[in-house]
Amino acid sequence: MLPLWLGVAPFAVAYAVTARAAHLSLFETQFMSLTVFAGASQFAAAGLFGQGAGGLSIIATTFLLNVRHVLYGLSLAQQLPISGWRRLLAAQFLTDEAYGVTIAAGPKQPGGLSLAFLLGAELSLYFVWNLFTLVGSLAGAFIPDPRAVGADVVFPLAFLGLLVPLLVGRREVLVAVFSGLLAWGVSRTLPGGLTVLIAGVGGALLGAFLSTRRAGRS
Repeated sequence: MLPLWLGVAPFAVAYAVTARAAHLSLFETQFMSLTVFAGASQFAAAGLFGQGAGGLSIIATTFLLNVRHVLYGLSLAQQLPISGWRRLLAAQFLTDEAYGVTIAAGPKQPGGLSLAFLLGAELSLYFVWNLFTLVGSLAGAFIPDPRAVGADVVFPLAFLGLLVPLLVGRREVLVAVFSGLLAWGVSRTLPGGLTVLIAGVGGALLGAFLSTRRAGRS
């Protein structure tokens, strides 16, 4: 998780600066990180607060940004059967980064994927995000925009590192290429959350079709 911590930290600072510029108090800025814990949605919400947007507008915007988590939850539910309060706990702290690491590395652990591994990934990011939200609230004026220093490259590189070991055959490569091209095309017109959802469903359907066809031949 360490490379992802290095990417999360500067963007937590950037969120805090954005929220404070939108006239959210230090408590409100930190409270959003403690309860929402969703980077892109927090950025969007802070900007909308600054514009004086209504509650329904903020909820609708953040819903569209985070709708991809439906896919994450469905995927994890198939590999990690949990119920009750454990399911709610895992869902609350789930992020893109924690999901990626859990799916790529969790099944390789002794005993397979576990709730402890998932929560370890989630809560480590939660701690870093909230720590640097506080840093940004207190000292953000003296810290440069992470995009200006190239920190935004950390996330795509980290996810690429998680993806490559999973490409073990032609079917996986084909699904990855198709999903990437579909995401690129959809992103030209739709928000990021819907882009991930559509590309994920499209890639899953292609993978299911190829798997079914292979099983039929055998």
